[in-house]
Amino acid sequence: MTRISVDVNDEWLEAARAELGTDSKVETINAALHELARRKRAKDLIATLDEVDLDVSGSDAAWRYGGGRDFSRLEIDARDERSA
Repeated sequence: MTRISVDVNDEWLEAARAELGTDSKVETINAALHELARRKRAKDLIATLDEVDLDVSGSDAAWRYGGGRDFSRLEIDARDERSA
């Protein structure tokens, strides 16, 4: 771990604490950094998946016991989540 001393905007820190549900300044900053790193990894993964042509037609009937899951809206739903 790296120990640093920084000036932090109190309003932003409090907003982040409320959003993340953390109790301390250190916990809030670490959780915020973790969240940003997680978002970056997800963004990179989505970019990689965007390069793949994925045909999910018929997925609702492809698995045993009467069918599987309908993935026809998978891409649309994922893009809606990203824009929210």
